[in-house]
Amino acid sequence: MIPAMLKTIPCVLMRGGTSRGPFFRADWLPRDPARRDRVLLCAMGSPHELQVDGLGGGHTLTSKVAIVSPSHRPGCDVDYLFAQVSVDRAAVDTRPNCGNMLSGVAPFAIDQGLVRGRRGETRVRIFNVNTQSTIDATVQTPDGHPAYEGDARIDGVSGTGAPIRLNFVDAWGKTSGRLFPTGQARDLVDGAWVTCIDAAMPLVMVAAGTLGLRGDESPAALDADPGLLARLESLRRQAARRMGMGDVSNSVVPKPVLVSPGATPDEIVSRYFTPASCHRSHAVTGAIGVATAFVTPGTVACAATAPRLPGRHRITVAHPAGRIEIDIDIDAAPAAGSVRTASLIRTARKIMDGRLYVPAELL
Repeated sequence: MIPAMLKTIPCVLMRGGTSRGPFFRADWLPRDPARRDRVLLCAMGSPHELQVDGLGGGHTLTSKVAIVSPSHRPGCDVDYLFAQVSVDRAAVDTRPNCGNMLSGVAPFAIDQGLVRGRRGETRVRIFNVNTQSTIDATVQTPDGHPAYEGDARIDGVSGTGAPIRLNFVDAWGKTSGRLFPTGQARDLVDGAWVTCIDAAMPLVMVAAGTLGLRGDESPAALDADPGLLARLESLRRQAARRMGMGDVSNSVVPKPVLVSPGATPDEIVSRYFTPASCHRSHAVTGAIGVATAFVTPGTVACAATAPRLPGRHRITVAHPAGRIEIDIDIDAAPAAGSVRTASLIRTARKIMDGRLYVPAELL
């Protein structure tokens, strides 16, 4: 018997890429956004630094939620709404996006019957509500059902899994209307050259050397430098105003990123901030933005003076836990250097499928 003061809702706990959190169908949650957010806070155990009363793991990477529903948009199969649940505040932010959690959307949708799986592999077209962009996810479905076990390995996650290819088809300029929201590839902000770019995720990129860093420092070392964190936050807020985003003091976007040269002409080193701390690996959407800036002359991330030739280029983004390889397709149009699509491999794992207990008053 369930006590009268509690009710249950379906919930699937999944790892997507290097993140983890509960996945919900939209019709499992209240329609009213304010009431929905109260349920999500309860589900994660926020606000509390350890989130001991919920599913959260006491870290931004494990305090994320994916909400999936059938899509009514032409050509799309499902809608994906990402919610970042604050660990220590009673706040839910649906302005950012998460490409790691995105990795679990297609297998979740097939498991839930929102998309019919095909034998062999299934392509699911996902509309990201947060950024109003479209992603094609290709999932291994040998018997019509998602396969989670496989040989694909991604840095930042132990073990292996079935490969999930994410292809970002229109992620450029979705927040601001153009790839470079300020109208130029680099801007001088408070004495530092930065690149403000809107590619899958709005970013404010700074060359690590500009701030007296090598660029390959550990997240712990960077987080232990309060002066650096304050400087990055100041640059982020000033750049955001130039990007037309207004006061972002209570928002996690845009994200600040430190970049430095990699070991090869096709590699760049990145330290991605969430924004209050350095990511232990790297956000997928952030990696798309870094790779886009890397192949675009004039940005603080690009050392080349001439545009790359049109076609596909494999770019490596080196991060604290390893590397992400991204296939970038550069357009053959006269405006050489423009990115047409970007794709990469992720994995996902279904951890738990059950029912979540919440106070009846929340529903």
